[in-house]
Amino acid sequence: MSSAILYTFRRCPYAMRARIGLHLSTLNPEVREIELRNKPAEMIQASPKATVPVLIIENLDIDSSKVLEESIDVLKYSLLNYSDKNSEYLCTDEYSLLMKSITDNKAMELISLNDNQFKPWLDKYKYADRFLEQPEAFYREKACEFIEVLETKLSENNQLITSSPTIADYAIFPFVRQFAHVNKPWFQQSPYVKVKQWLELHLESELFKAVMTKYPLWLDMPETVTRLK
Repeated sequence: MSSAILYTFRRCPYAMRARIGLHLSTLNPEVREIELRNKPAEMIQASPKATVPVLIIENLDIDSSKVLEESIDVLKYSLLNYSDKNSEYLCTDEYSLLMKSITDNKAMELISLNDNQFKPWLDKYKYADRFLEQPEAFYREKACEFIEVLETKLSENNQLITSSPTIADYAIFPFVRQFAHVNKPWFQQSPYVKVKQWLELHLESELFKAVMTKYPLWLDMPETVTRLK
């Protein structure tokens, strides 16, 4: 028998990515919502890097635990080990395609591009007042190099790889959401029509509404067990 604990922060795109995977699986961990300025000692002890998400899988039969500290690992682990054949968010064919995409090189290359090239520029764009070497517009332009890649792909399909969402779509759209929120008026008038449509589709989905459920801060009531779903 096993149990699971998820340390998360609602607005973090990495944590969103992890929660997407969990909502698309049958794994239903205890949710421990945190504040980034007041991280629980229990989380830091389990994961010294002290960033969310952190998923702890405790195997009660052999008294051992598995700690997942990377959002993409949580996403993949949840789907591969707790697949939900009766998902309320995807039909059978869509779910099958999602599962196949976990080993798709194109999907994983796009996720890598998001994490290793787009996200650093996004952070500088979002916090341009901390990176005074260049103006905000410069960082936005560099981030847009990835947005243009997405625009091209979405001109070929409704989603990034094919006609229904794959692991690439679910792993990437929380970060594009963050990009869009830096300067909403600019994003709305930007030429990235397909990206805007794709993003809106995901943000209005029942899946994302579930992913963005508000949970009480765990440190305010540590004796209370709150489940993800």
